[in-house]
Amino acid sequence: MYAQMMQQPLLISSLLTHAERHHGDREVVSRRVEGDIHRCTYRELGQRARRLANALQAMDIGFGERVATLAWNGYRHLELYYAVSGSGAVLHTLNPRLHPDQVVWIADHAEDQVLFFDLSFLPLIEAIAPRVKTIKAFVAMTDRALMPAKSAVKNLLCYEDLVDAHDSDFTWPRFDEYSASSLCYTSGTTGNPKGVLYSHRSTLLHTFAAALPDGLSCSARDTVLPVVPMFHVNAWGLPYVACMVGAKLVFPGPFLDGKSLHELFEAEGVTVSAGVPTVWQGLLAHVEAHDLGFSTMRRTIIGGSACPPSMMRAFQERHDVQVLHAWGMTEISPLGTACTLKPAQLALPPEERLAAQSKQGRVVFGVDMKIVGDDGAELPWDGQASGELLVRGPWVVASYFKGEGGDPLIDGWFPTGDVATIDADGFMQITDRAKDVIKSGGEWIGSIDLENIALAHPAVAMAACIAAKHPKWDERPLLVVVKKPDAQVTRQDLLGFYEGRIARWWTPDDVVFVDAIPLGATGKVQKNKLREQFQDHVLPTA
Repeated sequence: MYAQMMQQPLLISSLLTHAERHHGDREVVSRRVEGDIHRCTYRELGQRARRLANALQAMDIGFGERVATLAWNGYRHLELYYAVSGSGAVLHTLNPRLHPDQVVWIADHAEDQVLFFDLSFLPLIEAIAPRVKTIKAFVAMTDRALMPAKSAVKNLLCYEDLVDAHDSDFTWPRFDEYSASSLCYTSGTTGNPKGVLYSHRSTLLHTFAAALPDGLSCSARDTVLPVVPMFHVNAWGLPYVACMVGAKLVFPGPFLDGKSLHELFEAEGVTVSAGVPTVWQGLLAHVEAHDLGFSTMRRTIIGGSACPPSMMRAFQERHDVQVLHAWGMTEISPLGTACTLKPAQLALPPEERLAAQSKQGRVVFGVDMKIVGDDGAELPWDGQASGELLVRGPWVVASYFKGEGGDPLIDGWFPTGDVATIDADGFMQITDRAKDVIKSGGEWIGSIDLENIALAHPAVAMAACIAAKHPKWDERPLLVVVKKPDAQVTRQDLLGFYEGRIARWWTPDDVVFVDAIPLGATGKVQKNKLREQFQDHVLPTA
């Protein structure tokens, strides 16, 4: 027997339609590439997105064809989010921080038809334009007055000309909710990146879950500033969540330094923001150097890599900004867990509560997870057993675009490549990446714990821990450190800092000081490059 309920497909266009109808006057504020502030409303956003959808139709962009972007967080990028997916094409957000060779490879692999770009990426466009195979036109996301006077790029179009040439009389089509909506590629630290093709259904279900109070907890009363880029896993879904709940959106454009972010937070009354630890490091440094605070921001979502407890303390104890630790990856759209504490944990003493918050948290409804040992058997949720983390759910990848890499699943579960523990309350904690774990004398040492302790030292700006070869133990921890400006700290100071904080045999064998630690395109430490750089490092014998 079938139920007698309406059948309405879950489509991305419905989010914008809802925002226009019920939150039409809510603002979308953007700091543009040019440096000025642009303001519009969801009602205006909807009108321009429909104009753009007509423009795409006039450019013969067919159903399921890929439309690429190379753009910062801003209102024009948001218009593309809805115009492209809403019209039935597939939005492909290219990462401008990748090497031009990788950008060319990804654009060709995706078979992109048109590429929209912010003017700050014109040199990159000029470098790749003669090399890409399928892109028919390049669209500069600006108005006629700011178009380049001269450019080697053929078929260079103006974004505002396209919008102005079409009216807003466009009806969003209805189609199968399992149709592809957007395409993101993994960061690909080894080999070529792989494409993850999201559906309208998976995106809408992810949006529902992300907006929940125990998810990212967003509402119409919030002003949301996504620092996480719109070219990286759809800014963790926040452009969709904001339309669903009617939150004010604030976009920082390319200005991600501490001063620019803080000014925008204060001027626009930002209540919640989201980004990776490396960005918050710069923000906190600016705020504390100038004796500033946050008058409206009350919550920050931190993901991408583990949030050091020292950073959590700075936000919460000195600035009254609650930290929401979250975990995810491109392959899961990306939200998998959020560290929203349960009532019993809220009653814990401060240090125990901080320890609970430092975990990546519990799954949002829709995702299931487990940890397995080397033999594939599921391990207990006791907070001690450590194994590879596997996940499944309606917004978890089933296979990569074009079948790259074969079937990634193990008995219907996706292996994340993360090593983790899960406690009795269901709180998961990443202890390492499987490829980064240090195996010393047959025992695992989690590099994240060692890095967090180093980052708590007042002289340390950045830290990464990698495995170094050892003649007896096979591998031992090597700590790589960037000192804060003018800070004085020695190798022995740092090694002594571990005393009493961790099992003695976990203590790094050596410390090396560097000017910079390599970061990937999404702000994560590139440990593969550090391992390559220090592959011949000789550890002290005593």
